[in-house]
Amino acid sequence: MISADARSKKQLELATELIDYLRPRMNTPISIRLWDGSLVPMGEHVEPGLEISISGPGVIGTFLRRPTADTLLRLYARGAIGYSGADLLTLIEKARVKNSRKKARKLPIGLMLRFATSFLLSRGESTNVEHEYDGDETGLRRVAGENSDFIQFHYDVSNDFYKLFLDKQMLYSCAYFHTWDDSLEQAQLNKLDMICRKLQLKPGDRHLDIGCGWGALICHAAKHYGAKSHGITLSKEQYALTQQRIIDEGLQELVTVELIDYQNLEGTFDKISSVGMVEHVGINNMLGYMTKVRSLLRDRGIFLNHGITRPGKMSDKQFRKMSPERQLLAKYIFPGGELDHLGHMIQCMESAGFDVHDVEGWRDHYSMTCRRWAQRLEANREAAIKIVGPEKFRMWTLYLTGCVFALGDGGARIYQTVATQHSSRGLSNMPCTREHLYQKPTPRVE
Repeated sequence: MISADARSKKQLELATELIDYLRPRMNTPISIRLWDGSLVPMGEHVEPGLEISISGPGVIGTFLRRPTADTLLRLYARGAIGYSGADLLTLIEKARVKNSRKKARKLPIGLMLRFATSFLLSRGESTNVEHEYDGDETGLRRVAGENSDFIQFHYDVSNDFYKLFLDKQMLYSCAYFHTWDDSLEQAQLNKLDMICRKLQLKPGDRHLDIGCGWGALICHAAKHYGAKSHGITLSKEQYALTQQRIIDEGLQELVTVELIDYQNLEGTFDKISSVGMVEHVGINNMLGYMTKVRSLLRDRGIFLNHGITRPGKMSDKQFRKMSPERQLLAKYIFPGGELDHLGHMIQCMESAGFDVHDVEGWRDHYSMTCRRWAQRLEANREAAIKIVGPEKFRMWTLYLTGCVFALGDGGARIYQTVATQHSSRGLSNMPCTREHLYQKPTPRVE
């Protein structure tokens, strides 16, 4: 019977042999730190300190027994797989070598058999994690009241946690860059102004912001455009901070906030904004959402919908297929979230009675926004871990980094769509050009 020491030595040899085989095919500047402390390069010219670490042979054995993205994420979240020498975003950018994944799949059968046989005998690594949604994370069979559970799982992590990577105004949606050198603070201010201009807000306008976050837009609309703004949210943390913000800024006469589901809201508004809300609605509920928004808007009122989408597919069945990446996002970060495609979203708007005037893609802007967020979160690693723990920190770092690439590569998109409500026939009363969007200079952040 082979001894534990002999097995461990053999496993290290096989791991090194596999990496040696992959080196010319992957050729990345990263090294692999094995569990005995040895360092094996993954390319001809590696960068000192840029490493991926594997805590023990059980990590490999666990993954071989269940080779899924979920297993890999759980091992990473528990710290069994780590990285050093750079933030996760930089490490992945350096590791991305064209066609390397295709080349890596063509492994010699003999090597794979010896590798698998040796590691499958190892004691597995635990994949238990604390931060996962307990329920149907897809939201496809959501019941009354579950919208609150979905929202609170994601947004009620901790206001202090979000402050570590968001701008000073706590805007958790795509910024708008006038130049790619704009600070995050300036780009978010640009976004607030652009939304207000697209809504053509003016003093006295009754403005509703559905999913108001921490209140930045409703406060900005009141302070700089004189609108009477009302925000709604299902997040208790956001509601509490927004209430305090309204008081601190002395906006009680113009700004209000309510903890309520949009489905239960009543009233009539001149302008409505929905920023980062449709991602939580679900595709099957999209028409109902647009119909509800229209019922809250006066005739010729303006609606701005700002939401993330995915590219359309050749068939609805193909589009609805749940990829492993989307399953992970729903389970660990965004339960109940579902990204529609632009065509269906606009179809629902028109079916609900909206007249669509303008569609603007902000994909590059959102990739840049997520880049800033990911870098800020990593720069505040110690503070983040102190607030939410190492597991949740790792998951969120991976989530924000993944968004950078999903948006940067086009796997995800984001659009602002402007429409008007028409209860009576006639012209829309919209400006004949878009000059109104650029006439007022955006204040600079000092």
